Amino acid sequence: MTPGGAALGLLVCLACTQAGPPSRLIVIITPSRDNPFFGAEADAADRKARALGYETLLLSHDDDASKQDQLVDTAIARQAAAIVLDNAGADASVAAVRKAKDAGVPSFLIDREINAFGIARAQIVSDNYQGAALGAQEFVRLMEEKGEYVELLGKESDTNARIRTRAYGDVLSKYPDLVRLAQVAANWSQTEAFQKTETILQGNPRLKGVIAGNDTMALGAAAAIKSAGRKGVIVVGFDGSPDAIAAIRAGDLHATVLQPAVQGAEMAVEQADLFLKQGSTGQPEKQAIECYLVTPGNVDDFGLFSLKAPGRAADLRLQDRAASARGRERRMG
Repeated sequence: MTPGGAALGLLVCLACTQAGPPSRLIVIITPSRDNPFFGAEADAADRKARALGYETLLLSHDDDASKQDQLVDTAIARQAAAIVLDNAGADASVAAVRKAKDAGVPSFLIDREINAFGIARAQIVSDNYQGAALGAQEFVRLMEEKGEYVELLGKESDTNARIRTRAYGDVLSKYPDLVRLAQVAANWSQTEAFQKTETILQGNPRLKGVIAGNDTMALGAAAAIKSAGRKGVIVVGFDGSPDAIAAIRAGDLHATVLQPAVQGAEMAVEQADLFLKQGSTGQPEKQAIECYLVTPGNVDDFGLFSLKAPGRAADLRLQDRAASARGRERRMG
C-alpha cells in the first residue's frame, strides 16, 4: 500500500470509529406527566420502546414552547434515533420539529398535530371531531333534545380544543330547543371550571347541562353542581380519564369520550422502529385513531386511556355508530 493509501485508510477507520453504532435512544417528550393522560402515553411509549430494544429518555415540556425547544436540542445533542412528541402548540412547535428533522432526528407526533406537513414522519392523533360528535350526540340524548346548556372551552392555542368545539357546535346546533347560554373558557383547568360553573349556576337557575372540552373541566363543573345542591344537571366530558371513569360509576358524570392515548403512543414507537429499520413507516404522515363513547352501560370496558379488551373494539364501534344513526333519525323525524 502507498503511504497516501495508508493515510486514507487510517482516516476512514477513524471516521468509522467516531461515528459509532446507530443510536438506540428514543426521546419521549410530553406535557407534564402529572396529568394522567400524558403520563399514560409517556409510559406506553416507554414500555413499547424498551420492549423493542431501545433506550429511552422521558422529558416534559409543561406546555412551554421555549422549554420544548431546549428539550429537542437535548435530544439532538444526545444523538437520539427518534423523538416521540406530544407537542406544546400547533404553531409554536413547528420550528422545533423542523430543527430535529434538519439534524437527522425523525419526529413522531402523538395526540396533537402541528400546522405544518412534511417535517414530522408521523402525526398520530385521536379523531377529535369524530369523538366530540359522539359526545355531543349522547349529550343531546341525555338532555332530551331541549334545555339550556353551557360549553366549557379548552385552551384557545390548542388545535384539539378548536376541533372539539366545532364538532359540538355542528351537532348541537341542529336542535333548536337546545339553547346554548354561553361558551366559557376554562383552559383545561378543573379549578377554573369549578369557579366559572359556580358563577353560571348562580345566574341561571334553569341550567340543564354542561358539555366540556375535556374531563378535567367536566369534573370541575360536576363538583360545582354538587356543591350547589343542583340535581339533574347533565355533564359530559372528553378524554376517558380514570377520574372521569370513576365519576361515571358514581353518577356524578354522565358520559365521556375515550381517547386511546396508549394505542397512539405505541403506534408512534412501532412506526419509529419501522422507519429506523426500513426507511419508511408504510403509513401516511397524518393518522387518526377512532374514539369511543363511555357511558354507565359500558364503563367497565375501559382501562387507563385504553380498552381493557381490544377485541371489544368492533362491538363498541357498532354501538357508537348505531347511536349516531339514532341521532340522525331523531333530527329527520
